Amino acid sequence: MLISIASGKGGTGKTTVSASLAAIWDGPVTAVDLDVEEPNLHLFLNPQVESEEKVYLSVPEVDESKCNLCRECSNLCQFKAINVMGSTILTFPEMCHGCGGCMAICPENAISWGRRELGTLSRGKTGPNNFLMGSLRVGEAMSPPLMRAVKERLAMDLTERPGDAIIDAPPGVSCPAVCAVMDTDFILLVTEPTPFGFHDFKLAVEAFAPFKKPMAAVINRSGLGDNSVEAFCRENNIPVLVHIPFDKDIAGAYSRGRVIADLNPGLKSLFVQLAESIKEMGAGGRDA
Repeated sequence: MLISIASGKGGTGKTTVSASLAAIWDGPVTAVDLDVEEPNLHLFLNPQVESEEKVYLSVPEVDESKCNLCRECSNLCQFKAINVMGSTILTFPEMCHGCGGCMAICPENAISWGRRELGTLSRGKTGPNNFLMGSLRVGEAMSPPLMRAVKERLAMDLTERPGDAIIDAPPGVSCPAVCAVMDTDFILLVTEPTPFGFHDFKLAVEAFAPFKKPMAAVINRSGLGDNSVEAFCRENNIPVLVHIPFDKDIAGAYSRGRVIADLNPGLKSLFVQLAESIKEMGAGGRDA
């Protein structure tokens, strides 16, 4: 089962929950950091990194000796990553989305694939389990292609070593967050009972509901704010699986990079309960 840990906004405790679930999960599990713009799951799980590889996106390169300046490629490209200006053809690799349309449409076969670096894919171990992380190159604007490369690697690893995956998704509801949750089996939304948390939680529910995946919530910093999140969840049949208390010791442990499930038996029991609930709901979703 692929479990995405998502949130409508940053700072709700999504990575805190991801790290604790990965640490207490019963059975083979891969911890995956898909928040490639700001990956930080490794700070809590302290993986032993075994390999790193560069990930590239295919971008067009033009053989000007073959190009007849017909503008077919330029007219096709919505992102203007390739353009004809007078008697010169220009490419802008940083704007390219790698669709390959320019190459397919070129009547002179003047376009071939080059590449630009997206970032790094890291693999390793955290205890007995696997760890995967994508890290976007500084200055790179497009994270979904790197995320897809991480997901492809995850699929290969799970074929070789079947098990579950805990995926720390990017925050928010934009393209990277959608890319992370769209092909998972279960969506766990981490929120907080504050006005901002409630507002962005509703956006996340609205964004992810069309995927028709089993969805549940974790309320972090419970005791802070009001009951708006819980009331909304009741009205929309979204189970609230656990409440993580608003507690100074938890904040202190987080600031030191500790897995909070290891902080005391009560918190460990809470995350064991959360894992069991996810497995039950996920199994029900697959049966349906």
